[in-house]
Amino acid sequence: MSPDDRTLRVGSVPYLVGRPLDRGLGDEPGIQLEHDVPARLVERLRGGELDAALVSSIELFRRPGYRFLDGIGVAGDGYVGSVQVFLRRSIQEARSIALDPASRAAAALTRSLLAEREGGAPAFVEVPLGEDPAAREDTDGWLRIGDRALRETLTIDAPAWNPSEEWRRVTGLPFVFAAWIVRQDVEIEPYLDAFAAARARGRDAIGELSARAARAWSLPEAQCLSYLSEECSYDPGPAMAPALREFQRRAARADLCDPQALPEPIPVPLAPTTEER
Repeated sequence: MSPDDRTLRVGSVPYLVGRPLDRGLGDEPGIQLEHDVPARLVERLRGGELDAALVSSIELFRRPGYRFLDGIGVAGDGYVGSVQVFLRRSIQEARSIALDPASRAAAALTRSLLAEREGGAPAFVEVPLGEDPAAREDTDGWLRIGDRALRETLTIDAPAWNPSEEWRRVTGLPFVFAAWIVRQDVEIEPYLDAFAAARARGRDAIGELSARAARAWSLPEAQCLSYLSEECSYDPGPAMAPALREFQRRAARADLCDPQALPEPIPVPLAPTTEER
């Protein structure tokens, strides 16, 4: 099958964090690219509306038969400003946390880490999609993801606990927030070069994306550049599969996924950037 034989339906997140992976992907032959929040992308992937999607990594362990593009994804190797738990009391004393409904990986990461907290885990409050977890004033904190978390880090007067930073501290591994997950029986191989080319364009465009985000959000350009080029890792490479296995192990221990799921990695030959060509 060639890309001209059919249309590959691909979904990606609407956040800045996804642009270094999907830049120009919708212009590639045979690919139809749409953007939606992570939770909806998962629903559409499960329902067969999408063939592949950049979605929360926890989904890999919740349905049989998935594959994923190995070596590229949205990862953090320490502090990541787009995933924050803002607190009304310390993380050690928090009795309840409202979860941002837009991301399942960030919620599973938070839950799996705090499941091992001394004294036991807090209660986790599931907030319906479209509602603001910060509005749950009866909780001691709220998980916020995406561009809004980046803005609130600078604009609200509340301490924050960073799950990605904590993950790195306790495991020594990067955390893979999102992966290109491929639905069962979808032949993705003819399109791998397109995903590689999109990633290469994304690397070339980091400065441009940072400047655009700074203008749109009235944030310092240096913060946006640091976020995209230092906090986020888009090429976890050989560390990706071990990091995902550790996430599965911890999430399963917290009853958040299937410990027996065995998603298959698909190697992606990365295209060179403009500087490398």
